[in-house]
Amino acid sequence: MNAQTRMEDMVSAREKLVVIGNGMAGCRAVEEILERDGDRYDITIFGAEPRVNYNRIMLSPVLAGEKTFDEIVINSAEWYAENDIELVSGDPVSHIDRTAKTVLSQSGRVEPYDKLLIATGSDPFIVPIPGNDLAGVITFRDLDDVDKMLAAAEKGGDAVVIGGGLLGLEAAHGLSLRGMKVTVVHLMPTLMERQLDEAAGYLLRQELEKRGQTILTGANTKVIHGMEGHVAGIELEDGTRLKADIVVMAAGIKPATGLAKSAGLECERGIVVDDHMVTSDPDILAVGECVQHRGACYGLVAPLWEMCRSLADHLTDAPTGYAGSVTSTKLKVSGIDLFSAGDFSGGDDCEDIVMRDAARGVYKRVVLKDNKLIGAVLYGDTADGNWYFDLLKKEEDVSDIREGLIFGQAFASGGALADPNAAVAALSDDAEICGCNGVSKGKVVQCINDGAHSLDAVRSQCKASASCGSCTGLVESLLSLTLGGEVESGPASTCKCTSFTHDDVRRLIVEKQLKEIPQVMQELHWTTPDGCSSCRPALNYYLLCAWPGEYEDDQKSRFVNERLHANIQKDGTYSVVPRMWGGVTSPKELRAIADVVEKYDARMVKVTGGQRLDIFGIRKEDLPAVWADLNAAGMVSGHAYGKSLRTVKTCVGSEWCRFGTQDSTGLGIKIEQMTWGSWMPHKFKIAVSGCPRNCAEATIKDFGVVCVDSGYELHVGGNGGIKVRATDLLCKVETEEEAMEHCAAFIQLYREDAHYLERTAPWLERKGLDWIKAQMFDDPERVGRLARRFRYSQQFMQDDPWARRAAGERADLHRHLATVRPMETEYA
Repeated sequence: MNAQTRMEDMVSAREKLVVIGNGMAGCRAVEEILERDGDRYDITIFGAEPRVNYNRIMLSPVLAGEKTFDEIVINSAEWYAENDIELVSGDPVSHIDRTAKTVLSQSGRVEPYDKLLIATGSDPFIVPIPGNDLAGVITFRDLDDVDKMLAAAEKGGDAVVIGGGLLGLEAAHGLSLRGMKVTVVHLMPTLMERQLDEAAGYLLRQELEKRGQTILTGANTKVIHGMEGHVAGIELEDGTRLKADIVVMAAGIKPATGLAKSAGLECERGIVVDDHMVTSDPDILAVGECVQHRGACYGLVAPLWEMCRSLADHLTDAPTGYAGSVTSTKLKVSGIDLFSAGDFSGGDDCEDIVMRDAARGVYKRVVLKDNKLIGAVLYGDTADGNWYFDLLKKEEDVSDIREGLIFGQAFASGGALADPNAAVAALSDDAEICGCNGVSKGKVVQCINDGAHSLDAVRSQCKASASCGSCTGLVESLLSLTLGGEVESGPASTCKCTSFTHDDVRRLIVEKQLKEIPQVMQELHWTTPDGCSSCRPALNYYLLCAWPGEYEDDQKSRFVNERLHANIQKDGTYSVVPRMWGGVTSPKELRAIADVVEKYDARMVKVTGGQRLDIFGIRKEDLPAVWADLNAAGMVSGHAYGKSLRTVKTCVGSEWCRFGTQDSTGLGIKIEQMTWGSWMPHKFKIAVSGCPRNCAEATIKDFGVVCVDSGYELHVGGNGGIKVRATDLLCKVETEEEAMEHCAAFIQLYREDAHYLERTAPWLERKGLDWIKAQMFDDPERVGRLARRFRYSQQFMQDDPWARRAAGERADLHRHLATVRPMETEYA
């Protein structure tokens, strides 16, 4: 018997498990079964969507632009193949024949089963009002819905979200970040009334309104109006009319029971199951949002994971049983800390403990009954959410810690847990760490002990903190507790003052509309009062880049060379480098330089590698006068000291050189005049060579242009310093105008994405040339948008009296900028 025959016999000997639903519950149940007995079942999964399994609770970050689809995939195509699972995607099951024990798909495929698992999830509730079937009325349940919202958001306009629950607010947040004017219409008087009390709902509403959303509570939608078959607006019961280019229905969900009902299974609100997730047919099980267990239906993810574990135990002959779930909720809107768990309705036999801190925007409320915690609502400070949730689930008597309960775990423990790691250590092994993926403390610790010695490793192996990320701090504490000093580092934080990375800081500055350095430090919980020499210059740059024209450059947050517009030398004097456009000078400029050298007793004048003259030996007290004299001759700073454009090196090109193919000198001057004064993450050098002989060394610059007979080759990411790096070819264009447009676009992409003090070479290597090309070229309008944002920011160049551009040169620029509409919306 050969190996193939033996394999076929093994497959035929396995029981056939068919799963209806390729979503989070269905695939998680399969994962649990494989973990217990990987050879027990021959598995086929039918999915309605034409894609692999992904994390639906992360659709909100995809809508908001914080994640891509690839980043929320749970099980890749390789996972199905590696586990010998057949995935039938884009072909939903339409009929179950319980007598023949087969299922029929929409395409006509018939699949037999020994055991059948229904995981059809839920359907969105469509408010039964006129106009709910118009084009532009969208639900928020899957990736196709997100794609529809993104397509609508690209056109801008007005969005109305019907429903102020979790899904509705997350949809509103994403559409708002995408540039739409958003109104939330909610029937009840309090947002998220199932999870929040009135006080917390008020704070949440106040924060959302600060972000530009309009919130209408106690508002009932009467009709959706259309024009030519597409939604145009809505009308409320009180007669209020709201313009709408899209309407998002997020008014709730209902279990998807249609398939089960047609098969004759017992259904009430959901598919009725027992403690082992078995339906009224012993060979058919159900799990997830479609089921009803002990009279309850669950729409949150944590109960689904508990159901899946019980189901897997039953199907692998180790039955345990599911007894129901206590749920907790967190809102996935960046910058809003909100936690809710249990029953906070209160009553005569309950006791409320409340703490308010208006200055910090903090509200905490715990509800006690018979000396046990039965409910908690936290807004603004959710650090103790997991501790409260653990007390609630275990129904522990809190009499001994009653006085300090509202102040959190550390205080309630008499200060013994002032160390946040110690607070995590005090949690029991079955305490939930990651609610999104149902991962307990014990499972995280086991994962770490099995070799996951970094945050990324934990995420990949047990999925803790791999979804919304709100439990990242807890996982990091467990890493520290378990491994001591052996924790492998992930992305470096911005500095010692914060745990946020550069990418986090840049993202949150935009998301939270932070426009001052103190505001950033307050909102992002800086651990020092005023920052340090590493983070202040970075924050200053990130704010300048994010809010051109709104944020005022903070000179105190610049390095000394940038403050003084000169390079300090080892003897304490300074060197001054006036700009020479494209390396071209004139008798007037040379006379001005000679006069400055003699007048201020400069000890050396040197030609630089960037085709300029560097004046050495200037005393600090003479710098204002030196610049005044150079300005009088029309000369401005060459920014030889700055994290900015340094030089544009050129050769003489076609005007003089017999090998020249294009006017490299003229193009270099135009590019330098376009890019002068632009602050960047690090120094930035450009070169334009008139032919492939490359005399200007364009292929070791941050941006290089090599002129050829048919146009211009554009190169990026070069470095001629300690670590020499040749450029990569970005693209080829035909005209000077295209070369300048692509230069501006590349610079703006670098400005908006790179970390402060990161040159283009390491940035390109970190992100990848394919990523940069995708950002610039996947959308044919992207280069133009990036270039417009760059030109818009150039209107607000620092006009320092020591280093300003001559009036005539600025006039040329302003005539050009007068045709550019400010692109405020493109910064969102």
